[in-house]
Amino acid sequence: MKIAAIQRLRRKLAQDLPVWGMWVTLESPSVTEMAVALDLDWIVIDAEHGHLDWKEIVDHLRATVRSETVALVRIAELNAGLIKRALDIGADGIVVPWVESAEQLRQAVAFARYPLEGLRGIGAERATGWGQSFAEHAAEANEHVLVVPIIETVRTVRQVPLMCRVDGVELFFFGPADFSSTAGYRGQWEGPGVAEQILQMKDTIRAAGKHCGLIATSIDNQRERQAQGFRAIGLGMDAGLLLRSLKGALSAVGQDRAIRASLTPDMKSAVTPPLSRPAENFRPDRPEVMNAIGSGPQTELARGVSFECLVGSHNQARRLTTGMVTFAPGATLPQHTHTFTESITLLRGSLVVDVEGRSYSLKKMDNLVIPAGLVHQARNPTASEPAVLHVALATDAPTRTLVDTFFPRRRMPDDSTGFPGRERCNRFLTAKRFPAGPNTEFIDCFNEILMPGIEMSGGYGLFQPGGRLPAHVHDFDESICIISGVATCVVEGRRYSMTDGATALQPRGRVHYFINDSNGPMEMLWVYAGPKPERIVVDERCATVEGDPWK
Repeated sequence: MKIAAIQRLRRKLAQDLPVWGMWVTLESPSVTEMAVALDLDWIVIDAEHGHLDWKEIVDHLRATVRSETVALVRIAELNAGLIKRALDIGADGIVVPWVESAEQLRQAVAFARYPLEGLRGIGAERATGWGQSFAEHAAEANEHVLVVPIIETVRTVRQVPLMCRVDGVELFFFGPADFSSTAGYRGQWEGPGVAEQILQMKDTIRAAGKHCGLIATSIDNQRERQAQGFRAIGLGMDAGLLLRSLKGALSAVGQDRAIRASLTPDMKSAVTPPLSRPAENFRPDRPEVMNAIGSGPQTELARGVSFECLVGSHNQARRLTTGMVTFAPGATLPQHTHTFTESITLLRGSLVVDVEGRSYSLKKMDNLVIPAGLVHQARNPTASEPAVLHVALATDAPTRTLVDTFFPRRRMPDDSTGFPGRERCNRFLTAKRFPAGPNTEFIDCFNEILMPGIEMSGGYGLFQPGGRLPAHVHDFDESICIISGVATCVVEGRRYSMTDGATALQPRGRVHYFINDSNGPMEMLWVYAGPKPERIVVDERCATVEGDPWK
């Protein structure tokens, strides 16, 4: 047990400073040596999940000897024998999974302490200097041993205030994935409502003078968690950090792909090596156009409903129109049809859309895709706030036909994802996400795989600081709307700064990419005038003035 390391960690927490750490799952003690060399405050050696055996665990513990990095062992379950063994081989404390009550937590503390305060037996192992330091270790162990429970079930929520009263516990971890699973959202890191519940529990724990920790999912999430009041923040799992770096490097050369549960690469997600330059038949016939909010033609679609066109025939877009629609409080757009597909994404306010009587209540960033020919209408149900939405139409000559057909109204569930074979509703909070480049997170909302027969494709992109896409071209026009943050758009060496709803028209064949050079996140909505969300990656030089392939 490293008393100095434990005391340093406690001092930092007492000063409300963050303590940074890492989850160790790989067998090589070099991983822990790196953590020590970088002066991490703590590591958790995972003996619950994965393949680490006791020899490998003790090797990791040995790698922290004479350092100020606290070494904790996450045991497989609340079990006296496992706790005793982890502490006997030299752990500074234990992390106990699936703790659901104050009674279980008191039991964990008892298993980690020697009598009279607890039930731990004294062994002649590393912790006692192989029996040479019985008295010294026994005198200091109860005071310094760290017992850290993980809150990872919905049943624990009501127990948190009682758990905060348990003596000998000063730090709590959260397990968002297991918590989401017990809330009915298996496979999600933070299912709907889970983030809010974790923050509420965090507030309860901090109000009791205790501290909270969890694993961050990205560099930006580290900052967010620190600002939220979490103090023991995991930079990641060793394997996850390695994969994050590998995937970022692969993405930069167009070779990133998903990993399947079978541990085989997902070849469908593979990207061909970058071309030295686009094919000559991609030579563009129009320049790119950057369109700020307020610069596009405006049309009143109905009383209190206005449309500003940002990409369309007025700036020579082909087979694509995008822009912003604003609904005044209480305004309604009457029933109508189109001869083309329409995409609606709610950016602010509230919106209800009826499609053949099926009524969808959209939340912020929810997306509804309505194929050609379906009768639909939209309304702002509030009497006080406008609704603002991004729309995309698979045409450069939009028209609509008013319809007075009656449809029985049926309210669709709040989690409805649409009607099979008809409209598709993408719920932002539960949508499947994937990386499209370093420090990015994308959602596919519509394309010919998701909606056979559709004429366009599109979705959402989140760029963390430094996030970017490789230089590429498309075989169709593209609209990119920056809905939050600041984006840098690079087109064959020409650089544009975009924010506040600014929308780029990238004509077919123009070499371009987007990068987030700012210190905060950036979000975009992208729409292709083609049914396949395909990009053709080219050499980065093609996106420079010197390497412009069309000069």
